[in-house]
Amino acid sequence: MLFQLTILPNGAKLGIWKMEEKEEQLKSLLCEESITDNRFQSIKNEVRKLEWLCTRVLLKELCGEEKKICYNEWGKPNLEDNSFKISISHTKNYVAVMIHPSLELGIDIEKKSDRVLKLKEKFMSDNELKNINPHHQVLHVLLHWSAKESLFKILPETEFDFIQHLHIQAFNLAEKGSFDAYETRSRKKQNFTMHYEILDDFVLTWTTK
Repeated sequence: MLFQLTILPNGAKLGIWKMEEKEEQLKSLLCEESITDNRFQSIKNEVRKLEWLCTRVLLKELCGEEKKICYNEWGKPNLEDNSFKISISHTKNYVAVMIHPSLELGIDIEKKSDRVLKLKEKFMSDNELKNINPHHQVLHVLLHWSAKESLFKILPETEFDFIQHLHIQAFNLAEKGSFDAYETRSRKKQNFTMHYEILDDFVLTWTTK
């Protein structure tokens, strides 16, 4: 287990869990009601099972007690008792969860991989592509993808074109920092500050409003 907790200036809690435990170890950290949940029982894929369990164990660490996660009609997560707003992300071997009592949240974690370069034209505009650092293409492109995923999660709508509706302003790449983004699907344009970190195995982005 690698558990990393960050408390942000706005009071949000951000946790990252490296999935190293076996299924039975994770089950032992949760109550009977959680591990007999119908949604969990229906999961056949072993990796997805571990992600489901790790998410709830991590949420328990952040909240100090177990919470039941529900999903709205668009598949976006919320807590049954509405005690916190929540955002969840998974990537290979890692789970990230973010909570806040009242702010809407969007978080995304992505394993480092050059595969994202083959897909960049599918989610980046021409202007965004022009602003990519040629010496660090993978990380710069991956942060664009991750940021748009975080934006997608914080917005109530679900039908987005990542090129036409979600926009990343030019930024200089660093180990961590922030940059501006906005969405144009809503009637009123919304602006966001995206925060990011580049770590050994993955990149992480998040935003709040």
